[in-house]
Amino acid sequence: MITRLDAALRLDIPLEMAARHGIPARLTVDELLELEKSPPGWLVQSRANRTGKPVWVDLSCVVCGYHEAARPKKWWPEWTHLSCDDHHADELPAPAEGVVRTEVDGVGSRFVAVVDVELSR
Repeated sequence: MITRLDAALRLDIPLEMAARHGIPARLTVDELLELEKSPPGWLVQSRANRTGKPVWVDLSCVVCGYHEAARPKKWWPEWTHLSCDDHHADELPAPAEGVVRTEVDGVGSRFVAVVDVELSR
C-alpha cells in the first residue's frame, strides 16, 4: 500500500488535486500503475497544461542527507547548497574564493538555502 502523498509525488500532481479527483488515502501499487498506464482525462489535461515548472522538488541536506519532497515556492532563491536549519555554517562546504555567502531560512519544512554570489570586480 502507498499513501495519497506518495501517489501525488509519483504522478507529479498536487496533493489537493489527488484528493479532489478521488485518489484514496491509501492505494495499492497496482492501482497506481493502472493510473499511470491509463490516466483519466483530468490527469491527461493536467499534464498538458504544465508550464515546465515542477510540481514537486526533492530537497536534500548537503551535511546529513536528510531529504523531503516539497512544493517549490516562487520566493525560493537559486541556492548553492541546502542544509537543515540545525546545522552550523562551519559544517557546510567552504565557499569558493571570491564569493559572498548568504542564507535564506524557510525552504521546505526545515532547510536553509545557502546562496553563494561571485563578487564583481
